[in-house]
Amino acid sequence: MSALRFSTVVHRGALRIEGQDRVPFLQGLISNDVTRVSPTQAIYAALLTPQGRFLWDMFVTATGDALLLDVERDRAAELMKKLALYKLRAKVVLQNPGEGIEIVVAYGEGAAAALGLPATSGAARAIDDAIAYVDPRLPALGVRLIAPDGHAAALLAAEGFAAAPFDDYESLRLALGVPDGSRDLPVDKALLLENGFDELNGVDWAKGCYMGQELTARTKYRALIRKRLLPVTVEGPLPAAGTPVMLGDQEAGEMRSGAAGHALALLRLEAVDKAAAGAGALKAGDALLTPQIPDWLRRPEPAP
Repeated sequence: MSALRFSTVVHRGALRIEGQDRVPFLQGLISNDVTRVSPTQAIYAALLTPQGRFLWDMFVTATGDALLLDVERDRAAELMKKLALYKLRAKVVLQNPGEGIEIVVAYGEGAAAALGLPATSGAARAIDDAIAYVDPRLPALGVRLIAPDGHAAALLAAEGFAAAPFDDYESLRLALGVPDGSRDLPVDKALLLENGFDELNGVDWAKGCYMGQELTARTKYRALIRKRLLPVTVEGPLPAAGTPVMLGDQEAGEMRSGAAGHALALLRLEAVDKAAAGAGALKAGDALLTPQIPDWLRRPEPAP
């Protein structure tokens, strides 16, 4: 198989925001700086509750006079309703294209270059009728494409990419320790900074107010991060998402998504350190877990 591969991400879809107020409208709602979005730059962000808890994640790209949001397909209609509540008198038009749009990820060494893109977070360009952009979280996750159904395969095949099952991309994501929407971030519960949004370029600390900003900023500046989402290798049967992780008789965290011997788990950093020091093994159900610390992750610094 070619080292360059692509997989369709069937659980993701797209929303469209048009109108002259589209940028300031979204700017006041999500965690990243929408003014940075252009035909050559995409961003990653989240919409939070007023209490700073996770609701939706999204990639934001620009095409013509519109913004496109790469979001969870099954929750797109619900997100549309939420955005409509904040529309008020803003001159925006919200559209849910529904069927007819696909999200595809092209990955492998040299994927960005093969598509005429620098390997920098969020670098974007139009290719025929598709929008291609380097994953704003980590360039190692490849290039995401938003395209009409069926168009991405022909485009990528012409550039030397081979079709691959989604599980191949899933293994890459899990190994890198990157969350995937509500599969890994419980809605109305998860905190961005426990789940890597700072290091994964999902928060802009200088952009001004947005919904949930106060708690997010307080968590960062008071060093209140006690748990982190980490990749783990799994020896034994893969635990279901939500399974408690134990260190001896003490609860140490909770499982998230996983596949083929790899998973993500939200773990107490103290428990991770104790396990590494030989104080016991981390277990979930009948499985033994070995946490990995990704190169991109920063441990919190003590508060002054």
